[in-house]
Amino acid sequence: MRKIFIISRIIFPIFVIGIIIYLFYAQPFSHKPIKFGSTYMTMNNDFYQTLNEPIANEVDDHNDLLYNRNPELSVNNQITEIENFIKNGVKVIFINPVDGNSPRLIRVLKKAHQMGIKIIVVDSQLKDSNNYVDCTVRSNNYQAGVLCAKELMARQKSANILVLQQPTAISVVERIKGFEDTIKSHPNFQIIDRINTTGQSENSYPKVQRYLSEEKKFDTIMSLNDKTAVGALAAINSINSNKEIAIYTIDGSENIKKMISNKNTNIKATVAQSPLQIGKVAVNVAYKLLNHQKVKKEIILPVQLITSKNIKDFNITGWQ
Repeated sequence: MRKIFIISRIIFPIFVIGIIIYLFYAQPFSHKPIKFGSTYMTMNNDFYQTLNEPIANEVDDHNDLLYNRNPELSVNNQITEIENFIKNGVKVIFINPVDGNSPRLIRVLKKAHQMGIKIIVVDSQLKDSNNYVDCTVRSNNYQAGVLCAKELMARQKSANILVLQQPTAISVVERIKGFEDTIKSHPNFQIIDRINTTGQSENSYPKVQRYLSEEKKFDTIMSLNDKTAVGALAAINSINSNKEIAIYTIDGSENIKKMISNKNTNIKATVAQSPLQIGKVAVNVAYKLLNHQKVKKEIILPVQLITSKNIKDFNITGWQ
């Protein structure tokens, strides 16, 4: 009996230590990863790459999985990606819609939501989203347009304005509406034409270049985003025009901030939004939803006007 007692005194502590080791080390390896899916209108834009970073980092920190896809501005591709997310058993979808009004895109998202998948929209909106979107995290796009218009009117006594827009993106529609509403009671500021773009410089460049070659009379551009503005600026430079065309834009990207800092004569202002903050808020919302916590249906983040007057207050490298 004494031998058994001695052996038990030796074995018991070893058993307890083993349990502790299992709880602290073995248990994390038994964690079943939660699957997330992210699809933004294009990954050919460092804005969305930056937005996805905090999401990817947080998911990785939780030992979960993120499937990031690139629809390349195709709503058909985005629909296929969401269908694959459903098949792969994702629990949350982060989406920046290629076309926020697409009935087919809305239908597949409703299907996902009915299956219990959480839907989080980032940097834009979806039509009639109350019944199938859990949360929308976006910048104050309307205010971004307002700030551009106010800066324009503070700088210039009049303007013939070419608007570069993207009607399929509700966020862009809001930006342009904010701009239009602000100038509409000021007859010296007139929108003379609009060009539909995809929000990409390689698309805006040839369209603005062609417009310039037709010698249309305008002296100001209101651009939906910085990448479109870069294409427009390249088109202006390509014709070696001595005429200054003022450009107002939205995003606060590194390229545009550097141009403002270097006193580019065309780039007058950009309104900065923060893809990093959008991503951080979105992934925080995702884990709250998974933990059955209540979240707001819409979270609107502030925007900031950047000009040569206050560029020193901003980090020129990268995004805010």
